[in-house]
Parts: sequence; structure tokens; C-alpha cells
Amino acid sequence: MEFRDNEAIYLQIAGYVSEKILRQQWPPDDKIPSVRDLASELQVNPNTVMRTYEFLQNQGVVYNKRGIGFFVAPDAGQKVKQMRRARFLQQELPEVFKTIFLLDISLEELEQRYTQFKAEQLASLPISTEIPNGQ
Repeated sequence: MEFRDNEAIYLQIAGYVSEKILRQQWPPDDKIPSVRDLASELQVNPNTVMRTYEFLQNQGVVYNKRGIGFFVAPDAGQKVKQMRRARFLQQELPEVFKTIFLLDISLEELEQRYTQFKAEQLASLPISTEIPNGQ
């Protein structure tokens, strides 16, 4: 994982964990990697991963079973979507709109490219995964 300079590392790791949850690679109630294992995998200090897990625990995305480890909360996917959606709409979308406006990109071109992107994403999902309409 390559880290960006414009965001705290523990938040970037939270994004990584959240994506694993959204992609159902880490399903509800499954044990997630230990602090040490994830720190080793991402080549970061275990304290940084612990800060990530505590942050996600405070958000209700993961829970801790003392002496056993951290687990994905039953409604983690929904909570992650709500948090990421709010952040995107408040922080990132205005910048996207600004760029679209400055480059004079039409809504038709955006729709066409999004439709293509979505088809590629759906094609890469495991066959057994069901995606609700409009997602």
C-alpha cells in the first residue's frame, strides 16, 4: 500500500479496511487480521494499526473480543457506506464538479464513462455476489 501525504496514515488504513469490508472480502462477524499481522502486511508501526482499529471500533465498524481480536461488525458495510458517502459528498464531490466545469466535460460523457466503469467492476466480482439495482 502506498500512502499519500495529504491524509493521516491511520485514516488511509481505515479506508483500506473499509474497502475490504465493502468488497465483502471481510464479511460480517469475521475476524480481521491482528494488529501485528496487518502492520507487517502494510509495513507500518503496529501502533498505527491499533489507532485505525480503535477509530473503526468507535465508528461501529469493527468490534473487539478481548483476548481474541477484532471482528467485522454485523452492519459494518452499511456504516462504512454511510461514512464514505457523507465524506465524498461533502469533501470530494465539490472538487470533482469544479474539474468537470473547468474542463467542460458533458454529463453524457460522464454517464457513458461511469456505465463502462460500472460494467468492468461488476465483471470483476465473484459470480455468487449479488449487487442490488442502482448500486
